[in-house]
Amino acid sequence: MKASSLTVRTPEGIVFSLPLAGPVTRFLAWTVDLACVSAAMTVAAGILGPLGLLSLDLHQAILAIVYVALSIGYAMLAEWMWRGQTLGKWLFRLRVVDEQGLKLRPEQVVVRNLLRFVDALPMFYLVGGAAVFLGRRAQRLGDVAAGTVVVRALPRREPDLETLLAGKFNSLRGHAHLEARLRQRVTPDEAALALRALLRRDGLDPAARVDLFHDIAGHFRRLVEFPVETTEGLTDEQYVRNVVDIVFRTRGDAAAS
Repeated sequence: MKASSLTVRTPEGIVFSLPLAGPVTRFLAWTVDLACVSAAMTVAAGILGPLGLLSLDLHQAILAIVYVALSIGYAMLAEWMWRGQTLGKWLFRLRVVDEQGLKLRPEQVVVRNLLRFVDALPMFYLVGGAAVFLGRRAQRLGDVAAGTVVVRALPRREPDLETLLAGKFNSLRGHAHLEARLRQRVTPDEAALALRALLRRDGLDPAARVDLFHDIAGHFRRLVEFPVETTEGLTDEQYVRNVVDIVFRTRGDAAAS
């Protein structure tokens, strides 16, 4: 049965789905990338034009090498630098991802693009197109070999902090100097991780949820030590929520809610 989405389960027990890209949007993205390569080839042909006066065969051979380098090198470089996207994929909101939900590795980018020549046979990506239509995850042969899939990149939505944090008492806010110290010591990556954990907590396995918030809360407790009476009775998840409240919202925002 053909799947319409890629289901990923993280080590923390979070399960989420990414919609698979269809053959039509993938083809349209490819035409944009082809236009980019063609434009680059036009420039290269103009630069290498004088070589034709010396040897037509040499000129054509060098142009063929340049075309291969541009068509493969452009896709490899773009997908690695832009996290699985080329210009065409960006325009049509597509992205190459690892089929297990892990970070795309350099060797995966290399393999899937080197096999473009096989997928392109006999012309216009007929082999690759047939594989996409018939495969369960809409993978061309290069994707199967590299362990990658092409998904639709969903627009990022800003988290609703008011719904998440408003209307809940934060016992840590009784110590302004410790609040300031906490904001100073918590890095942006740590704050983002804590916020994501809170937003996805309902999708976590119960045991994984307890362990995750225990580790995050323990880290924050070591950064700044609040008085015992301030934290007594707080669960690890409540403690993390209070830290996120302090890091992401000012006293004025918290008071207004």
